[in-house]
Amino acid sequence: MALPPGLPMAVPAAGLPARVRIHEVGPRDGLQNEKAIVPVEVKAEFIRRLADAGLTTVEATSFVHPEWVPQLADAARLIPLLDGVDAELPVLVPNQRGLDRAVELGVRRIAVFGSATETFARRNLNRTVDESLAMFQPVVARAREATMHVRGYLSMCFGDPWEGPVPVHQVVSVAARLMELGCDELSLGDTIGVATPGHVRELLAGLNEAGVPTDRLAVHFHDTYGQALANTLAALEHGVTTVDASAGGLGGCPYAKSATGNLATEDLVWMLHGLGIETGVDLGRLTATSVWMAGHLGRPSPSRTVRALSQKEN
Repeated sequence: MALPPGLPMAVPAAGLPARVRIHEVGPRDGLQNEKAIVPVEVKAEFIRRLADAGLTTVEATSFVHPEWVPQLADAARLIPLLDGVDAELPVLVPNQRGLDRAVELGVRRIAVFGSATETFARRNLNRTVDESLAMFQPVVARAREATMHVRGYLSMCFGDPWEGPVPVHQVVSVAARLMELGCDELSLGDTIGVATPGHVRELLAGLNEAGVPTDRLAVHFHDTYGQALANTLAALEHGVTTVDASAGGLGGCPYAKSATGNLATEDLVWMLHGLGIETGVDLGRLTATSVWMAGHLGRPSPSRTVRALSQKEN
């Protein structure tokens, strides 16, 4: 899909990173909330197209119990279909059984998914925060022994639909404990999209003060209130260089009904390229991929950039 000639015009801003790694979550976080089951062959082609567009990390699936997330019940069938895909393909694992399945299939990168609040921990994992961290401890330890890369997700970092505002010190405490388990990277989740830039800066500073370095942090914003790009820019100004996004703006959270779509990868790439920040992503090919997936889902992409570029194409 062709971009408007010369656009976006690159105008660098001082104090921003030269390059950002996009952690693409569309195939996992983006599709997990879809009610109609997407065929495994379509998922594999989606991942292949995302990698061909230049995304170097594409979160492929999750080894959760099929009753929890029926959309991802085909994880064991999907992984073998991804042979030859030129990208890192991490998977989410909830427990040791999930890790066993991932190891059996030759997966080299995993993620565990925790919560900064007690209510969401109960609803998502049926455990308290302490119990969930205890469950992750042997998973992370075994993965590290196998020289696997481990990402930690922390949800509800800025607000919780049941508990309301989440104190920064509470998030920092849980985040530090999650990192102490041995995670290589920590993704901070604005699960219901209520963060604002000042809040983002305060949380990142608090994590630094607690000994969690910026180069091990990623951000994961939802665009519920239209703040995802502004929050991303605040994180970039702080020095964060890994940003989660979902192709076409797909996604939500099956356990938090107020969680709407993720930050669209195309919207993120448009902003980053306009700031002169390298991503390695071909925006035209990425947009074409999201248009293709939207066709399979039977509805248009919510991404503003996808809509603008596809309208120009038509």
